[in-house]
Amino acid sequence: MADDQGPLEVLDAVDRGAFQPQSALAEMEFASIGSYRGPGNSDRRSNKELPILLWWSSGLFPHFPGDTERIDCTMSSCLVTSNRKVQLYKRTASIIFYGTDFRAYEAPLPRLHHQTWALFHEESPMNNFLLSHAPGIRLFNYTATFRRESDYPLTLQWLPSLDYLVESVAVSLEEKNRLRKEGLAPVLYMQSHCDVPSDRDRYVKELMKYIEVDSYGKCLNNKPLPEHLEDTATATGEEPGFMNFVARYKFHLALENGLCPDYMTEKLWRPFHQGCVPVYQGSSVVADWMPNNHSAIIINDFPSPKALADFLKHLDENDDEYAKYLEFKKPSHITNTRLLKALETREWGVNDMSKPNYLNGFECYVCDQENARLAAERAYRKAPKKNQPPQPKLANNSHMGCPLPSPGYGDIQDIPPDDR
Repeated sequence: MADDQGPLEVLDAVDRGAFQPQSALAEMEFASIGSYRGPGNSDRRSNKELPILLWWSSGLFPHFPGDTERIDCTMSSCLVTSNRKVQLYKRTASIIFYGTDFRAYEAPLPRLHHQTWALFHEESPMNNFLLSHAPGIRLFNYTATFRRESDYPLTLQWLPSLDYLVESVAVSLEEKNRLRKEGLAPVLYMQSHCDVPSDRDRYVKELMKYIEVDSYGKCLNNKPLPEHLEDTATATGEEPGFMNFVARYKFHLALENGLCPDYMTEKLWRPFHQGCVPVYQGSSVVADWMPNNHSAIIINDFPSPKALADFLKHLDENDDEYAKYLEFKKPSHITNTRLLKALETREWGVNDMSKPNYLNGFECYVCDQENARLAAERAYRKAPKKNQPPQPKLANNSHMGCPLPSPGYGDIQDIPPDDR
């Protein structure tokens, strides 16, 4: 094993210092994320023999701060750490980066020939435009992004479960109609990020000329939130009081900050959960993931904001037609087999302690990939005539790319000079 472990002095440094656990589990030689061992994992190597995965973005390290842990994954085992002292070690096989924090000028260059780079980025390109361009995304060998084409897709990261979709409506249609008579608008809009690539506010501003919209938050605000809800309005959690407040509306304007294939956030799934109808703009392939073909209203299906407003008014005045959009609340009416299969087969969970989260899932994916790569390299060195060297693997634009931003509504020449 000496050929794979590196110089003796480096190994001594690893064993004596860099990999001593710092948490309450310090009495163990190495901490462990659990007793689970994948069904194909027969890896009985000691910790001193395992490849190392380095989380470069320490704020995202999915273990106790300061720990170095052994992970036993589906097919193999690794050590994981956020201690950058191991960057140059020969056993450090891969470095994992968080896309939002990734800056090219801060990257550990020059890249070492024996290391791969892995990217975890669940956000849209709004958070890091570098990753939407070929030179940026091609820095990485493995990816976990919202795109289904990535190595470890996070497409349904904001959808906890099938039960989340089919839970009973929070506010009945009868109650919504009563609130409408008292002056509640049929449509809700709530955003606090106003200058985003999708240019959503320009579309909503035009829509508001033709239908009443209650707009909370910083963008196009025309109505104040109750004081007791002001601290929860921008939270990604689901505080009950806030959820019940927005559930009163028939329609939720669900416009993503980026218009990217497969990029779908809580803006889409939360209205489904509450029993409201999302009026959606974002992923161009969102229909691939809908509960059925009659559950969301897609903005791009309408030639203009006025045409959309007329349709929303029609549904607002016709209970039977509106109710058809909520039929998916009966599990038998969820007919999208792609959605059902994806929820059933994904190995990670959302708020599900019985499954790993997607951070731990991705590091295990990288671990298994790296062990396979290292095994192939050893086999090639020992018998180059019998074995092929492992082929380089690089990410490409399909792993993260999005169309260029365009005006939210109208022609680009109509954008006011002060709207840039």
